Amino acid sequence: MKAPLRSKIFKIVSLQAQTRNVRAYVIGGYVRDFFLKRHSTDIDIVVEGNGLEIASDVASVLKVKATLFKNFGTAMLRYRGMDIEFVGARKESYRSDSRKPVVENGTVEDDQKRRDFTINAMAFSLQQEDYGTLTDPFNGLNDLVNKTIRTPLDPDTTFSDDPLRMVRAIRFAAQLEFAIDETAFDSITRNAARIQIVSQERITAELQKIMASGKPSVGFCLLEKSGLLSMILPQVSQLRGVETMKGKGHKENFSHTMEVLDNVALASDNIWLRWAALLHDIGKPSTKQFDRESGWTFHGHDFIGSKMIPGIFRQLRLPLGEEMKYVRKLVQLHLRPIALVSNVNDSGVRRLLFDAGEDIDDLMLLCRADITSKNPRTVRQHLGNFELVSKKLILVEEKDAIRNFQPPISGEVIMKTYNLPPCREVGLIKDYIKEAILDGKIGNNYEEARELMKHRAAELGISEAGA
Repeated sequence: MKAPLRSKIFKIVSLQAQTRNVRAYVIGGYVRDFFLKRHSTDIDIVVEGNGLEIASDVASVLKVKATLFKNFGTAMLRYRGMDIEFVGARKESYRSDSRKPVVENGTVEDDQKRRDFTINAMAFSLQQEDYGTLTDPFNGLNDLVNKTIRTPLDPDTTFSDDPLRMVRAIRFAAQLEFAIDETAFDSITRNAARIQIVSQERITAELQKIMASGKPSVGFCLLEKSGLLSMILPQVSQLRGVETMKGKGHKENFSHTMEVLDNVALASDNIWLRWAALLHDIGKPSTKQFDRESGWTFHGHDFIGSKMIPGIFRQLRLPLGEEMKYVRKLVQLHLRPIALVSNVNDSGVRRLLFDAGEDIDDLMLLCRADITSKNPRTVRQHLGNFELVSKKLILVEEKDAIRNFQPPISGEVIMKTYNLPPCREVGLIKDYIKEAILDGKIGNNYEEARELMKHRAAELGISEAGA
């Protein structure tokens, strides 16, 4: 089989390889995506010889800069939105306690053997005599047709050499909607503990790709089934299981979380909203209690879960800035809209709008996704009640403009009016005005807020400047 490699890049690589009398191939993801009819901007070139020299030659022709990583024998260049990596064909062997390989020069066949999966071990020749010809020693094309993730060599060897490949297998299964070969999955289960020698940054990069897939639950369920999740993200793994006491059980929180995650993924590409869905119930294991009357309870799991978010983000090396704060806020607030269903009052709605701010729409999406049941009638009923809350949010927001609430009376105005330095009394007056607006005692406007400021200041024994 031959591929019509018409891109200028491939023609230039072919010519430069011929000039230096070496053989070059396109290998890996580009070849896989060619057969899957997926657009790819990542091109891996393997050279039976010095890949750095070919990279420099190609960069010179394209008039771009090549970045050389001499210690690793690789080079990178960018051209018109494409990332092109060059590497010399090599053999690799590993010590059992290290991820640092012993590397030797090799052939394209040697290089294909060290690839992670058969679907990533296919290569197109860039030699003029057989330009575009497929080299597929492990039947990767057949595995693509059968939608199977399989390793080129014995999976125990493949996964032991680089344990991240276990997570990558699961990531590809989630992204491509493929099944992992049974022998390979059994090997992942046996070797799961070896993931602990892999850097967290590499693991998290794969988790992010699983999270961005069309149905993230596929990846996380495979991580749990293999035993990897208990080592990578034990807080989610601990949601698994149902405890029964006096004939009363509770919802299986892991499968519920997976359903919520997929519901959110269907509605939004926002990766951090998906993280909020995955983590929204992580406070449940530590708050689970049994009550003889009401059965199992998880009181305060929203608050406890939100307190766990910074630690999880640090553990996973995820951003600790606005992204973390956003996820923490949604986890903390995820019960609030549902709690309003039984009593949709203006005060409660105002406070929810105030606390959620710009993230209210994402919070409402998460809360809708959180309505799960095996009984479709129950889901329809809960969603119907929830729509009442949504409509009330719109009405209150239109009337009171609370979503981006800024107190009509600022701390600066209070200090200037009463000739005060920054102090506790300024905060007390501001909070008094804010609470009055949220409770609906006054409108969200300057005139009423100023009158209330005067009232509260008088209660505190504070006189206006110059009075």
